[in-house]
Amino acid sequence: MPAKADLQHLRALREKKHREALGLFVVEGEKVVAELLTAKFPFVEIYATNEWPGWTSAPVPAPTAAQTRVVLVTPEEMARASHFPTPSSVLAVGKLERRTLGPSELDHGLTLALDGVQDAGNVGTLLRIADWYALDRVLLSPDCADLFSQKVINASMGSFARMPTYTVDLAAALADRAAGVATLGCDLTGDSVHSLPSMPNAVIVIGSEGRGLAPAVAATITHRVTIPKFGGAESLNAAVAAAIVCDNLRRRSG
Repeated sequence: MPAKADLQHLRALREKKHREALGLFVVEGEKVVAELLTAKFPFVEIYATNEWPGWTSAPVPAPTAAQTRVVLVTPEEMARASHFPTPSSVLAVGKLERRTLGPSELDHGLTLALDGVQDAGNVGTLLRIADWYALDRVLLSPDCADLFSQKVINASMGSFARMPTYTVDLAAALADRAAGVATLGCDLTGDSVHSLPSMPNAVIVIGSEGRGLAPAVAATITHRVTIPKFGGAESLNAAVAAAIVCDNLRRRSG
């Protein structure tokens, strides 16, 4: 039985300042909790009503890890804790932990770097794209949407638990990479993305749809690429552009 204070804390985690202060974040919903459990994400607590499928059978695995506290709640209690107008049957709590980017880590493999992408749905989708193309890591500038927000985690469809993701000073991190590591930025005047050579070690930089790349980040770009346009659309969604670049790079780099 949860205490009143527990329910208040869970509801407060809707806001980033409370997530940072408490060192916790919440995900809510049968689908997203199932995805993260399948990915073996180490939840601290799970609050669920009797209607949660995870109590009994697959495809949602029942939580068995010793470090996970599982609490049965009534629908009324879930409504008080829920972040949604229509509460789900399950709400899970994880520790807010941020990875530290290691020295020379960008020198190996493929990296997706997001500069000021503030739409949470886009950030989550970009994590999923990086996961789909088996990129090695994702970098977020500090002004991107919060990695631990519900919208980011839900849009990532479980990739949140699988993709190594770092929040960094993006310009500084890119400036510190090895000289031979290509840094790709989308630009209307760049070379066609279809002509990219094999690049086993590279960084794909995606800017915000509103302002593009910050000047300090743009200064680190070594290869400007464009996605050929055949119709009348003015621009592409950031996630769509990233997927096209990742696909072309993967087909050549393996």
